[in-house]
Amino acid sequence: MQEEILELYEKIKDQISQEQFQVEMNEVRESFGLDFVDDLDCAREVLKNHGIDVSSIVPQKENEATEELPFEISSDDDAGEVNQEEQGFTMTEEIQEKYDKVKDLITEEEFLSRMNDFKSQEVDNPFMNASGFADMVVGELITEEVEVVSEKPEYAVDTIDKLEEGSKDVTISGRVISISNPRSFKTRKGQNGEVCNVELKDNTGEIRAVFWTQNIKLLKNIKEGNIIQIKNVDIKDGFSGLEANLRPRSTVKQLAEDPSKFPEYEETITDIADIKPDTKVNVIARIVRIPTIRSYEKNGKEGKVASIELQDASGKISYTLWNKNVELIDSLKLEDGDTVKIIQAQARERIDRDGNSEISLTHWDGRIIKGDFDVPEVEQEFTPIADLSEQKDVSIIGIVSRLQDVRTFTRKTDGNEGKLRNFDVRDVTGEIRVTLWGDDTDLPIKKGDIVKIIGGDVRYDEYTQSQYSMNTNFNTQITINPENLPIEELDELESLKNELRPTPIGEIYTIDDDGIEIDVVGRILSVEDINEFQRDDGSVGIVRSVLFADESGKVRLALWNERAQEDYKVGDAYQIENARTRLGMYSVDLNIGTTSRVIKLSEEQASARFIPELSTLEKTLYDYKKISDLDEDDQDVIVIGRIIELYEVRKFDRDNGDEGFVRNMEVADDTGSLKVVLWDDDAKKEFEVGQPIKLQNPRLSLDMDNRIEANVNRSTAILEPSESELEKLPSQEELMEAIYVSKPIEALTEDDTNVCVTGTIKEVFTQRTILKKCPNCRANVEETDDEYICDNCGNVFDEPDYILMIPTRIEDDTGEIQVTFFDNLAEELIGMKKEEIVSLVEDGYSIEDKIEDLNGQTIEIIANVSFDEYNEENRLNPKKILSKYF
Repeated sequence: MQEEILELYEKIKDQISQEQFQVEMNEVRESFGLDFVDDLDCAREVLKNHGIDVSSIVPQKENEATEELPFEISSDDDAGEVNQEEQGFTMTEEIQEKYDKVKDLITEEEFLSRMNDFKSQEVDNPFMNASGFADMVVGELITEEVEVVSEKPEYAVDTIDKLEEGSKDVTISGRVISISNPRSFKTRKGQNGEVCNVELKDNTGEIRAVFWTQNIKLLKNIKEGNIIQIKNVDIKDGFSGLEANLRPRSTVKQLAEDPSKFPEYEETITDIADIKPDTKVNVIARIVRIPTIRSYEKNGKEGKVASIELQDASGKISYTLWNKNVELIDSLKLEDGDTVKIIQAQARERIDRDGNSEISLTHWDGRIIKGDFDVPEVEQEFTPIADLSEQKDVSIIGIVSRLQDVRTFTRKTDGNEGKLRNFDVRDVTGEIRVTLWGDDTDLPIKKGDIVKIIGGDVRYDEYTQSQYSMNTNFNTQITINPENLPIEELDELESLKNELRPTPIGEIYTIDDDGIEIDVVGRILSVEDINEFQRDDGSVGIVRSVLFADESGKVRLALWNERAQEDYKVGDAYQIENARTRLGMYSVDLNIGTTSRVIKLSEEQASARFIPELSTLEKTLYDYKKISDLDEDDQDVIVIGRIIELYEVRKFDRDNGDEGFVRNMEVADDTGSLKVVLWDDDAKKEFEVGQPIKLQNPRLSLDMDNRIEANVNRSTAILEPSESELEKLPSQEELMEAIYVSKPIEALTEDDTNVCVTGTIKEVFTQRTILKKCPNCRANVEETDDEYICDNCGNVFDEPDYILMIPTRIEDDTGEIQVTFFDNLAEELIGMKKEEIVSLVEDGYSIEDKIEDLNGQTIEIIANVSFDEYNEENRLNPKKILSKYF
């Protein structure tokens, strides 16, 4: 098969190197789910990925067998054992052989029980069986001595050169030349597994033994140089020649030295300076740098790569890990400063970015061993930030003092999307801007983190305060919160971290400069709708106002453009970084723009930052007041009630020609009612009579009748009451009964509101049913020469605003009183629409008879009482007609 694979490589050698061809074959194998897919098929797939037709190159083998697994599918006998395992293990002949090794240390019952313990620990491992669990029990009790078994007839084996492809249940032996670090994979069914390659050699040849998940434990006491014998393996053809695949029941034995059959093993350690290209070497070195793991894409598939920098007494070299092997950095917990022994690293020569030739190492089937090896200490030099100047490959340690979100851009070179992220690093001497690129932008950096940056490039930057900035690159190591810092240095950095605490919102008003950057944490008290505006260049921007608070005070946030579009909810907790102060006439607001960070906090995070709950904040910052206790000078109050009356939305024209909207509603609690005036977007919102409502910080004033009214402005939030607040609020029926108190006319007083009065219309005044008003100032106007001129404001217009008015006097058994009905109530009283009446009047018809027909009608109304100073008597201002009848 090797010749066929080489033939395939000839078709693509102008596009990729032989090493890259092997890497891509390995990626194909991993994409299939297991690492034992036929290498010839993998090679074909690589060519297909590069657009090469392989159908005529290497024909499919006739009568090709179904793909074989590296372990057997259970036979009937095996199934019986599995069933036994489901009920608990029994002492089979195979298990008895393993138990005999430790029978002086443990009883049979304890041995089987311990096997069951291991089985429960390995419940997610699809590869383990009874034999494997028995080996685990033996392995924890004893370290098996080397057994001289090579002379026993049952261990007689062929030499490596006589092994043939397709052989099954073979026994092989050889000197261990190298053991790879285990690599993880996922099967096509989503199960996790591991694979480890062991290179074996005898005096006739060498072969790779493939250890799968259930076999890897057999390597516990095996190391390079040992002579081992493996029973029950299947011989297959692999990329590098024949491979011995272990099966679940494969066993491993150590053999005694036998120079007549096995070559001597000498672990030669090569100095870095003496490494030659195209060789495999063993090195002992110290890790001086671990750059970030990078992603790359080739032929639509994503891979990963990391290049570790090593150093010994003779020099430095780069050691590259590809794809699954990058996981070794985490699994072995490798850090800069660690000493490692690397077995069977592949050396190669390459051309660097400057066009110079250099030798580097690649991890393939070798092994990384972390330990305490004799390697000279390497003291990394860190430059104080204040001493930085234009230079390459410099290192710093500091605190993240400022952090921006990730930004995307389009590369000019290829049109693809790129990513960058800026953050500032501060030490006791100064501060510098650092820019991350590509995969580095995904690092979980937070403000206040300690960062160690090894190998950044510093350049002049006129846009930063320090006049310098640092760029990271492919070989830069970025370590977040390193654990190996000296205590003195850690104390210095922690003191800097304390300077980064958020500003209490109550202290913001003391800031007297525009554009000062601060951080705040708190909760949203109110959210306004998005407003659009036009920039000087004609483009449209958006802005949204949010009221934000902590226990010390509240501040208004102006969220611009993308920040304005996020979904904000009252009560949500946020951490806001890099907000800029904006001085107003009476307050200090905060601008939240592109460089600001708006970080939503979970309730657990909010609690950890000691942010009070919304109800606690409201009680701290606002006064809860009943309607009867309100005063026109009140500020920072919360009013809770139900909507008992809802009026139509009215349009009006502002002085600048813009159209505005206004709407009135009546809100009541158990102490009284309150007129609430809504403007523009608030006026157009959906409300219902009976709906509970919570007004946070309304502007209170006196209306024309000298009664308190509430205006909803930009500082007011209309909220839903909480469950506990609703429990204290009477129902709609209870409120109606309490608010709408029936009174006879004689008992009415000047300050009565929402009284229910029943009376009979005694007199209707028909002189002026239609009033004509100026649309601009609302003054009365008269028509002259087919147009209208307002004597009050000088406005000239063609069509006035019409007001329908029906003045009446009603009486009951105790007295009489003036009542004037306007517009909607007048329409309801007379049973005609205003537009219909206006049309009749304009056409010269009279409606006096229609109005006079109201005499003698009994009406039940809800009204407020006011004093008519001209006539020196009380009058009723009706709000609702409950009923009318003769």
